[in-house]
Amino acid sequence: MKYVYQQILAFFTLILITVSTTGILIIQYVTSNVYDEKEAQLYGYAESIIDQNMTIQQLESGSTLVSNQDVSFAIFDAEDHMVYPQATDLYTSGISTEDFERLSEGERISLTERDRGFLNEKKRFLTVYLPLFNATTAEFTGFIAVGSPVKGIEDEINEIEHNLLVAVLTSGGIAIVLSLGIANYLTRRIKRMRRATHEIASGNFDISLENHHKDEFDELSEDFNQMARSLKASNEEVERQENLRRQFMMDVAHEMRTPLTTINGILEGIQHHMIPAGSRDRSMQLMQKETKRLIRLVNENLDYEKIRSNQIVLVKQEFSAKEALENVAEQMRAKAHEKDDLIIVKVDAADRIYADYDRFIQIMVNLTQNAIQFTKNGTITLSSFPDGKKQIIQVKDTGIGIEKKDITSIWERFYKVDVSRKNTKFGESGIGLAVVQSLVMNHKGTVDVESNPGEGTTFTIALPTKAGLEEDN
Repeated sequence: MKYVYQQILAFFTLILITVSTTGILIIQYVTSNVYDEKEAQLYGYAESIIDQNMTIQQLESGSTLVSNQDVSFAIFDAEDHMVYPQATDLYTSGISTEDFERLSEGERISLTERDRGFLNEKKRFLTVYLPLFNATTAEFTGFIAVGSPVKGIEDEINEIEHNLLVAVLTSGGIAIVLSLGIANYLTRRIKRMRRATHEIASGNFDISLENHHKDEFDELSEDFNQMARSLKASNEEVERQENLRRQFMMDVAHEMRTPLTTINGILEGIQHHMIPAGSRDRSMQLMQKETKRLIRLVNENLDYEKIRSNQIVLVKQEFSAKEALENVAEQMRAKAHEKDDLIIVKVDAADRIYADYDRFIQIMVNLTQNAIQFTKNGTITLSSFPDGKKQIIQVKDTGIGIEKKDITSIWERFYKVDVSRKNTKFGESGIGLAVVQSLVMNHKGTVDVESNPGEGTTFTIALPTKAGLEEDN
C-alpha cells in the first residue's frame, strides 16, 4: 500500500473511531437522560393527581388532556383491583407480590416496562407506581400507575441515532477530504526527498532541500542537506586522493628511475668495458650513492605508512634539549657547509624534552635537511624553550621561503613546491615533511610553519611535557 493511502486510511480510521466512540457515549447518555426525563414526567403526573385529590370525573378530564402526550392513568385499590379506568372486566396491575408489598409500605416503584397496557392492550408500556393512603387513617388504600408507550421513547432515541449516523458519515467524508489533503502534502515532501536522493545517487551533490525549521520533515531535510554536503566533501576528497595517488605513482617512478638509470648505465659500461680503469672507483661510489638513495626512498615510505597506521611503538623518555639539538647540528654541519650555511643552536641547558629520542632526532634531521635544501649562504637556527605544559622546538632558516598558497600542501607525501627542485641533493623524495607531521601527531604534539618568500621559513613544534601529560591523564 502506498504511503498516501496509508495516511488516508490512518486519518480516516482515527476520525471514525473518535466519532463512533463519541457517538456511542452520546447515545448512552441521551438514552439514559430520555428515560430519566420520562420517569420524572410520569412521576409528576402521578404526584399531581395525588396532591389535587382528583375525582373520577377530573381524572377523565385530565386523561383527555394528556392523551395527546401518550400518557395513561390507572388506579388500583388495596386488593390490586383496577378502579380507574372503569371496565366491565376485572383487571389487576400485574405487578409482582414483592412490588405490591413495597407499595403498601409506602415505596414508589420507578420506571418499569410492561408488555401490556392497563386494559390488557397488547403494547409495551413504561410505567411508574405511587402508593395511595387515607389522609385521615394513613391506611394503604391502593396505588396509581402512570404509563407511556415505549414506542414514543424509542422513536426519540432512533431520531438521535439517525442524527448521529448522519454526523458520522459527514465526519467521515470530511475526514477523507482532509486525509487526502494532508497525505498529499506529506507525500509531496517525501517525493521531493526521493527525487533529491536520486540526484545524489546519480552523482549530483549540489542539491539542497528547503528547510523551514517547523517539523520532523524539516529536521530530516537538514540531515539530508548535511549528508549531501558531507558526500560532496567526501567525493572531492576521494578525487583529490586519487589525484595524489596518481601523482604519487608518477613521483615514485620518477624518483626511482633516475638512480636506477644511473646504476644500469654504469653496469652496462662495466659490462662492455667502456669505463676506464681509473674511473671505476668513482663509478662504484656513484652506484653506491644511488643505491643508498633508493634505500632511503623505500625506508621513508615504509616509515610513513607505519606511522600512519600506528604500527610504530614510541619509547618516550626525558632528555636534554640542548644535547639533542647539538647532536642534530653536528650531523648536519657537513651538508650545511656544502651550501655555505651556518647552523646555530639556541637552547637553555636546563630544558628537557619528553619524546622518543630516536624519532625526535629523525624529526629534527628531516626539518634541518629541508632548511639546508632551500637555504644558500644563510643561517639555520635550532632553538627550544618551555611554554607552560609544552616544550617548543623551532627550526628557522633564512632561505627562499614558501608561498602562502603552498603552505597547506607541503605536508603531503611527494609534494614539491617547485618541480625544478626534485633532484636537489637532500630531501629529494619530498616525503620528509609528511613523516615529520605524522611523528609529531603520534607524540600528541603539533607542528606549524610560518614563511615569507625571500625571507625564510620557521617550523615550530610543540610537544607536551611529561608533567603536562600526567596532569591531563
